Amino acid sequence: MRELVTRLVEGLVREPGRIRVRERTERERVFVELGVAPGDRGRVIGRSGRTASALRTLLGAVAHRQGRSCELEILD
Repeated sequence: MRELVTRLVEGLVREPGRIRVRERTERERVFVELGVAPGDRGRVIGRSGRTASALRTLLGAVAHRQGRSCELEILD
């Protein structure tokens, strides 16, 4: 999941070197924390949260195929 999030977000942000992704797993649930440069945060969230929602949907679909669930948190 970590690599997938990094790859997807690299195409959205202006400062890809400042992307930070932490992943932890508890049972069948994967928690992904995403941090980006302050100026790129709006790009990752998108208008009305649409981009963040799309990222969460995609991660959920990938996790479901692996028999898990996934939660994405975008950090301040």
